[in-house]
Amino acid sequence: MKKAILLFSALLVLIFSQSFNWKNSNENKPSQVRIGLNVGDQAPEIAMAGVDGKTMKLSSLRGKMVLIDFWASWCGPCRRENPVVVAAYEKYSKAEFKSGKGFEIFSVSFDQDKKAWLKAIADDKLTWKYHVSDLKGWKCAAGVLYNIESIPQNVLIDEKGIIVAKNLRGSALSMELDKYVARFK
Repeated sequence: MKKAILLFSALLVLIFSQSFNWKNSNENKPSQVRIGLNVGDQAPEIAMAGVDGKTMKLSSLRGKMVLIDFWASWCGPCRRENPVVVAAYEKYSKAEFKSGKGFEIFSVSFDQDKKAWLKAIADDKLTWKYHVSDLKGWKCAAGVLYNIESIPQNVLIDEKGIIVAKNLRGSALSMELDKYVARFK
């Protein structure tokens, strides 16, 4: 009987130690997030020249909700959508989010003419500082990377750089952002 109790105890110790080791080994593994273009994927990095020629990186905004906005000065639908984007920036840039520290817009232009691009930024009152373009039009590196075939288009990413929504136009942009707001200041 003593042998049976000792054997049973040894078996229990073995089972618990194995389950503890398995649990701990899984906790130490970093979660793998796929880089891609679908909701739930890590948004691919964008690094392009800003209006001053200096490189701006999307990853520099990690920790904030970010709207990546693909547009151009010559695009009528883009220009008509800009007031919606401006209103969202004004409303949410000072909001507190459930996770993340604020809201920012990262505008990617498909322009080829720098003067037209800068004029549209001024005329449409696009007051945020993250405006980038390689001035290659439809061959825009970020546009190719994000498989953009028409504009305007946008991608909303969370504070970890995960895509949470795409192609939010009109009131859909505010409705989506409202899901993440903790409170307005």
